[in-house]
Amino acid sequence: MPRPHGFAYEAHSGRTVRITHHSRLATTLHGDRADRFLGEVTTAPGPQLVMARWTGDYKRGNERAARNHPRNRR
Repeated sequence: MPRPHGFAYEAHSGRTVRITHHSRLATTLHGDRADRFLGEVTTAPGPQLVMARWTGDYKRGNERAARNHPRNRR
């Protein structure tokens, strides 16, 4: 599975964080959620994976099963 890439974040005043993916806004976090995100992204060894998880843009592990389903075989 390829590692996530293309994510970036900007911390703004008022406890707001904007996460972008390839320069497009993916999500905005406010208040306590922004604080938890900043704490996690600064201490994690893979910040791209953290940002992918917080935006919900990551693989869930069922792609191979879906590809092998009879409906998807062509």
